[in-house]
Amino acid sequence: MTDHDAFGRFFLPGPTEVRREILEAQLQPMIGHRGKGMEELMARIQPPLKRVFRTERPVYVSSSSATGFMEGAVRNAARQRVLCLVNGAFSERFHAITRACGLPTDRLDVPWGEVHSPEALSEALKGKDYDAVTVVHSETSTGALNPIAELTRAAHEAGDIAVLVDSVTGVAGAPVETDGWKLDFVLTGSQKALALPPGLALGVVTEAILARARSIPARGVYFDFLEFEKSVASNQTPNTPALSLLYALAAQLERIDAEGIEARWARHAAMARRTWEWVDEMRERGIALTLPVVEKFRSPTVTCIALPPGASSAPIVSELKKRGFVVGAGYGKMKDTQIRIGHMGDHTVAGLDVLLDVLATVLQR
Repeated sequence: MTDHDAFGRFFLPGPTEVRREILEAQLQPMIGHRGKGMEELMARIQPPLKRVFRTERPVYVSSSSATGFMEGAVRNAARQRVLCLVNGAFSERFHAITRACGLPTDRLDVPWGEVHSPEALSEALKGKDYDAVTVVHSETSTGALNPIAELTRAAHEAGDIAVLVDSVTGVAGAPVETDGWKLDFVLTGSQKALALPPGLALGVVTEAILARARSIPARGVYFDFLEFEKSVASNQTPNTPALSLLYALAAQLERIDAEGIEARWARHAAMARRTWEWVDEMRERGIALTLPVVEKFRSPTVTCIALPPGASSAPIVSELKKRGFVVGAGYGKMKDTQIRIGHMGDHTVAGLDVLLDVLATVLQR
């Protein structure tokens, strides 16, 4: 196996590395996407998708980025006023999307790297006319993991308020109990913990949100959840599907089923813990790395590491690349002062240790 073929060197926080056999699954021939073959393929992927999302509801599959389902969530579920929980770049995006959809929108901000508390959300909702809340579960820009079960409970206790969850770096890597936590809508993208190429958005919506959608005439066309619901019932898609990506999805779901979703969550948690331990070890060696997010709220899929004062991410990322490994620089305002390791998808603790050893060498130069 050449270095080019070796798995376990690409640790961006997305897209994550994809196994060669999953990439090769895309080489299957084209079929008519309104025929029996397509219906059989869609029927095959639904049961394992439901196990990933922990739901009895159908899982919608869209040939788009996850941003499409973020917009779809707003257009189908929000009727009057939206409260956006903002704690990083992607929750900022949810807020921008909501405003672009023309809805009255407010923000509840906490500093980047922190998470929202259910108590603060309850207070913000008091006496207001909100009917939807947007929240990012695993904020990829900071590595912070919002307590979406508790936030959803707080929103529901405040009234008829739908909670719209971006779990792009959560689903398949961090525990997500769609039905158990009564999530109104939760979405992910194919290129993160599912370990697939980019290009698919996946999401689950409740019957209550579908009822809302029926009362919203300006919900758009491409991301009309009523059309998704109708199509999924007949094992179809409302629009032309990215067929090759669906072949890859079917193959990867077989691998995920073989591992088991709870075992997959545990593997991600183990990789996260190993990364945090490594940061402690580096401090003991005199390299002043820190973890900006408190341990209780760290994502199991991506870790943001603050560099020592005066250090810059660019030469570190560049030197790692020369040695055959890829990690991310910080995001947005932390681009120069942090690095981000995406330990998600099909990576393992053993493979992560190889990266961390090389990174330690680079930092100690």
